[in-house]
Amino acid sequence: MADRYPSAMTFIDLRSDTVTQPSAAMRTAMANALVGDDGFGDDPTLNELEETFARIVGKEAALFVPSGVMANQIAVRVLTRPGDVIIAGAQQHVVSFEYGASARNSSVQFATVDDRGGVLHPAGIADIIDAELDHQPHVSLVSIENSHMPSGGTPWSLAEIEAVVDAAQGRPVHLDGARLFNATVATGLDPAAVCAPVTTVMACLSKGLGAPIGSLLAGPADLIAAGRVERKRLGGTMRQVGVIAAPGLIALTQNVERLAHDHGRARRLADAVAARFPESNYDPASCRTNIVAFTHERARDIIAQWESAGLYGGTVAPRRARLVTHLGIDDDDIDRACEIISQTK
Repeated sequence: MADRYPSAMTFIDLRSDTVTQPSAAMRTAMANALVGDDGFGDDPTLNELEETFARIVGKEAALFVPSGVMANQIAVRVLTRPGDVIIAGAQQHVVSFEYGASARNSSVQFATVDDRGGVLHPAGIADIIDAELDHQPHVSLVSIENSHMPSGGTPWSLAEIEAVVDAAQGRPVHLDGARLFNATVATGLDPAAVCAPVTTVMACLSKGLGAPIGSLLAGPADLIAAGRVERKRLGGTMRQVGVIAAPGLIALTQNVERLAHDHGRARRLADAVAARFPESNYDPASCRTNIVAFTHERARDIIAQWESAGLYGGTVAPRRARLVTHLGIDDDDIDRACEIISQTK
């Protein structure tokens, strides 16, 4: 296992890319960070982080928050009103993995479309919007997820994003880009080009990019200003936050291109899964980023077997298993993981 992990940790942890540890360079940056009170906008390190992210994704302004969930929830709060409908994929994080936060925090509801392939089809979006003429609630927002985690980290093409924006008929589109940079590395697209069609975009620093904490939300300056108010209401305004913004700067400026290594290692795992479980009909070519996700009737049992052998994975649905590569994993780990997969009963 990569030497940035404690030597006592003998298992291979592929539960998520959130389990990464901050590098030595990140820890040094944290110790030496210039800080100020972000409640007053006085933290120079955080200001630099927000400006850097906004520039990378081609937006006017950005806002740092503790988590991707909070970033998504702030976007919902500034782009909807109580009673409105959000169109999103049925398996998207904002729908299925945030404990009903949008309904709880913003009194909105979802109209979901099929996203098993990772993308949303414009026809389904258009039908839901057209239903407003039949006394259905107003659709105020369309949300997409790129890369799309439940389908196996599927990255979107620019044409697919633009088609959804066209189908939204002038309504704002929010991009949940928790793994945005996995998607852009996999497709070779510039992040600013990917984000240009959408209204707001969020990205996590604490997944494949390896920072210990934090996400960013970017968009038009007026929406981000409103988002700062909502961050305060949600308890997300922090003080001398430069100590956690500093590793975020390293994540954005030094850890993006290396995501390709995670993708290559995930493809090796995908090949091993397809070979061992042909009954799952899993196509390893569908693994284009850092997530291996496959459907199997014994998914929970398979994960339990792997854990007993020292390979930690997880499930994202009752019959949906997942493995996620990250910067804490090296080629030796993948060799051992593939061996464990091949020996699954």
